[in-house]
Amino acid sequence: MMDGNRSHAMQEFDPSEDSHAFRAALGSFATGVTVVTTSGPNGPIGITASSFASVSLDPPLVLWSPQKSSRRFPTFRDAQHYAIHVLDGHQKDICNGFTRDAHAFDGADWDTDANGVPQLADCLARFDCRQEAVHDAGDHVIIVGRVLGAAFRPGLPLLFQGGRFVSLKG
Repeated sequence: MMDGNRSHAMQEFDPSEDSHAFRAALGSFATGVTVVTTSGPNGPIGITASSFASVSLDPPLVLWSPQKSSRRFPTFRDAQHYAIHVLDGHQKDICNGFTRDAHAFDGADWDTDANGVPQLADCLARFDCRQEAVHDAGDHVIIVGRVLGAAFRPGLPLLFQGGRFVSLKG
């Protein structure tokens, strides 16, 4: 059943020939926003990532996918321990900070765990991971992490869709 006010023809395209349309189509999918942190050669480092997903409950595995062209890529590809933080709807500044700057910890409340991994406070969830596997995936890699510890609290997530932040009403 189609709603006359919302019906729009879908644009067909070949993703191998039109990367801009492919990116726009991918942007139709709303994602949660995470910040991944680890200890780098020059101290704590973080990166904003929307490519996060659960993989397995037994064993507890999650994945994320950093872009190979990122200057931060080698540090995260090689990190044996890292934390994935699911951001709360009010944490746009933290998201934007780590999008621009690998060392955007100044405005954030954080501490380190026993492995020296930075842990951001006040997130909706945190997954403390040990690298399980790295798989090549085009211009990204898929990093699978074994979750060694986790924490969460109630709240509404920071979401990104169509090149903008969107919110849920609770």
